[in-house]
Amino acid sequence: MQRLHSNIVRLPRVCRPAIARCNHTQASPQRNTLESEKKTTSFGYKTVPEDMKESLVRNVFDSVASRYDLMNDVTSMGVHRLWKDSFVSSLKPGKKGPLKCIDVAGGTGDIALRILDHAKDNYYDRETTVDVVDINAQMLKEGFKRFKLTMYHNTPQIAFHEANAQDLGSEKFSDNSYDLYTIAFGIRNCTSIPDVLKEAYRVLKPGGTFACLEFSKIENPVLSTLYDTYSFSAIPILGSIFAGDRESYQYLVESIRKFPPQPEFAQMIRDAGFSTGPNVDGGAWADMWGGIASVHKGVKL
Repeated sequence: MQRLHSNIVRLPRVCRPAIARCNHTQASPQRNTLESEKKTTSFGYKTVPEDMKESLVRNVFDSVASRYDLMNDVTSMGVHRLWKDSFVSSLKPGKKGPLKCIDVAGGTGDIALRILDHAKDNYYDRETTVDVVDINAQMLKEGFKRFKLTMYHNTPQIAFHEANAQDLGSEKFSDNSYDLYTIAFGIRNCTSIPDVLKEAYRVLKPGGTFACLEFSKIENPVLSTLYDTYSFSAIPILGSIFAGDRESYQYLVESIRKFPPQPEFAQMIRDAGFSTGPNVDGGAWADMWGGIASVHKGVKL
């Protein structure tokens, strides 16, 4: 991976799973038993072994990284920018003094840049810091290029790290070390959401905030039908036209539908140890645009 920043953590890459060749030998009973015991998870609408999902997701984001921000604008008609602005504004970074923040699955740096700009522009804070973490080196390269054009480049306020959200590594990301943990449109791509939440709880200080912006479930049946029609008919076609990659955008649409609805995800956050508001819109979560996206927050007590 091209050098991005002196603070980058280089973790071993997960090898792409080899495709086994078929043969005519009969599998042993022991082998069949072991294969049946393998844990599975969803990759869009497909069911795959857990140990394959990470490399499959990596391949998706390797493919879309260079056009990721463009495609977000195209597929959402720019609305994702409003959601991210609102998400960061609701956190008020810098209001109570400088924060140490970690933005996970934040490779392109758009949330990190919003955090630093909000702290600077609203509270004259030039000491808040953000560690951007992503499992995908190509996404991190896009974020690094973005920050080279800003005043934060080559300052202690920003650093990029290649690491896995499910196991950040305690040597670099120590216990009780961050004031704010953000993850935007990324947690649904992780193999184990509970493991991500446990790591978030571990690295946050007592009193620290977990904040997640993610696509969610629409309750209004008319809006839900319109959104499904647009998502499954238009977005993969737009992916094909603008990114030359229909399959990756088909997966991204399917992954949204597989993500837990708001009450279920809120309970997962509480199960990880966080305190949340009541289990309603405006409590544990706040819906945007009828639930197309939602912001979930929890506090480490």
